Amino acid sequence: MSLRSVLGTAAGAALLLLAAAPAATASAAPYETVTVDPTGTIAPDGTVTLSGTYRCLGNSGAVFVSSSVMQGDPSVHHGIGGTRAVCDGTEHSWENSGKPSHPVTPGAARVEATVMELSAGSGLPLPRFHAAQQQDVTLTQS
Repeated sequence: MSLRSVLGTAAGAALLLLAAAPAATASAAPYETVTVDPTGTIAPDGTVTLSGTYRCLGNSGAVFVSSSVMQGDPSVHHGIGGTRAVCDGTEHSWENSGKPSHPVTPGAARVEATVMELSAGSGLPLPRFHAAQQQDVTLTQS
């Protein structure tokens, strides 16, 4: 299996676990953060690009910054990619792009970004949430 497919599978698993983020972030340390930039873009082909910053410490597994966008129905989250994260205590930028299964339109939207580690300490990869943030953003046509 190629590294690309392993990372794709891990990022997909991270997105599937996003729903558990709010309950798990209560234990995130205060110095572990993720931010969402106030503006995202929609390309002519429908690809959405979101960005922000993150900071996390000490990891023993693969760590990702995943993001999703909600527009209209707040129960429908469209996963917008995943970026490999480095947990060294310094602030880093992240940018995720993806094409939602249903089109989003320019204007107001809500974005959720999560820094999540897939820790395999027990043999089965389990999520450890470092930070999560929800933010109202404006999507613009690029």
